[in-house]
Amino acid sequence: QVQLVESGGGLAQPGGSLRLSCAASGFTFSSYAMSWVRQAPGKGLEWVSAIYSDGSDTYHADSVKGRFTISRDNAKNTLYLQMNNLKPEDTALYYCAKDASYYPRYEFDIWGQGTQVTASS
Repeated sequence: QVQLVESGGGLAQPGGSLRLSCAASGFTFSSYAMSWVRQAPGKGLEWVSAIYSDGSDTYHADSVKGRFTISRDNAKNTLYLQMNNLKPEDTALYYCAKDASYYPRYEFDIWGQGTQVTASS
């Protein structure tokens, strides 16, 4: 069964940190680029970060650059998002998504169910 399962969300104070994980199964994880995408309450989808299949290169949206870091462990079939210096505007449902190629094409064919991140005091 092809699936992505996110975890690690929760409540953090502004300035705090969280680490999201995304466990992949049912496909060859190491062959595909991956991304994190978020959706804030009442807003559309916003791409956050992407990583090549082998982890050799990463990309981040300007809104999170310098604060968030995407990484992956292909031996564990797991994608990560380290989130530091959280801001209230980071509050959203965070999804991991599988890309259609080994490099980021932003053509997502598998999505997880999402994990909620809330940055609030």
